[in-house]
Amino acid sequence: MTEKTPAPVHWKLVIDCADPQAQADFWAAALHYEAEDNGAFIERLLELGALPREATVEFHARLAFRDLVAVRHPDDPYDEASGTGLGRRLLFQRVSEPKTVKNRLHLDLHPGDGRRADEVERLEGLGASVLRHVKEPGGEWVVMADPEGNEFCVQ
Repeated sequence: MTEKTPAPVHWKLVIDCADPQAQADFWAAALHYEAEDNGAFIERLLELGALPREATVEFHARLAFRDLVAVRHPDDPYDEASGTGLGRRLLFQRVSEPKTVKNRLHLDLHPGDGRRADEVERLEGLGASVLRHVKEPGGEWVVMADPEGNEFCVQ
């Protein structure tokens, strides 16, 4: 009897935020990702009456969901009908409550040997802030916060 290897589980990291479009712009620039273009899908939903116009905004000169924006790796596949990424992606979803405690999950960015200082400076230019520099026997990194205060590390 041959055992079948299960297919990998498709996933996305969902990040709660106050301004999904601003967060998507920051993280797309930070990771060199692309904001997903769901415009054609949204147009179809509007035509069918399945989505109210007030649930949309203009984002980069196209229709987008008001409360959800995703960014994806530019080399990963995506569904052409919906614009939804099928690989590495981050989805920013609007929530009403502000961030109040330390993240339980965060991204580690790895710019490459000798490039940490330049990357930290670039990210600060995008709106991130340095929270602290960490140097331990196991390594060193910089803990930063994105424009809404979500922590991430630069190795």
